[in-house]
Amino acid sequence: MTTGSHSQNNVDRFSGFENDYDQHRPKTPQAVIDILSSYLGRTPELVADVGCGTGLSSFVWLGHAKQIIGFEPNDDMRGKALSHLPKQAEAAAISFVKGYSDRLFLDAESVDVVTCSQSFHWMEPVSTLREFARVLKPGGIFAAYDCDWPPTLHWAVEAEYERLIARSEEIIAKYVLAKDLASKRDKEQHITQIKNSGLFCFAKEIVFHNLEYCDAERYIGLALSQGGIQTVFKLGSKELEQQLQQFISSAEHYFAGRALAVRFSYRMRLGVK
Repeated sequence: MTTGSHSQNNVDRFSGFENDYDQHRPKTPQAVIDILSSYLGRTPELVADVGCGTGLSSFVWLGHAKQIIGFEPNDDMRGKALSHLPKQAEAAAISFVKGYSDRLFLDAESVDVVTCSQSFHWMEPVSTLREFARVLKPGGIFAAYDCDWPPTLHWAVEAEYERLIARSEEIIAKYVLAKDLASKRDKEQHITQIKNSGLFCFAKEIVFHNLEYCDAERYIGLALSQGGIQTVFKLGSKELEQQLQQFISSAEHYFAGRALAVRFSYRMRLGVK
């Protein structure tokens, strides 16, 4: 089943773990706002955050844009974002709607900034970029930015993380039919897709880092918030338990009850219309 040009499998992959996602995933760092506002040359009138999940990448624009609209096709993720609205002093400036990246239901040339935080690789790029270019004002900016996984801590813990992710993908391949798999595209192709679209007059990749404090619980939670891990949990398979326990033990041993500064590395690929 597809939704427009997009797979329903991709939407369903994020069902049922919105609380873990919201608790452990990083909020969008200030650097994103600084870079995009500087490139735009003014405070954005309207920011469209597409594939916004639980709103971690949307709420940060409050006070930095006059209006923010978060588009999210997954009901669980969008519901979590909506649950945060009563706690926001500037809630009137932000809204969350069900929507897909190739059908935003926005007027042509009405948006200053379109963002995709950890989400563009789940979207069909050709139809998505065409829609983004349609809604962007001349000089408007599209930015897809992603965090490298795992965050930089210590090689031994990171190696256990990578083994955990690899094992989860093996289990998924074993039990999930090809037609039911989510379709994840290569993030390294983002900048090429932006350039090859012919829709943008300037394109660039920007790399930056953000330090956040984590304890073992949060670092482990970051792994548990990954869609592949959650897919294995939904399958009811016990085959990940040994690898998961090895990762948990490694993280707990390294943190040793401490909260440590952890480096989150980001790669932003942007295009200026």
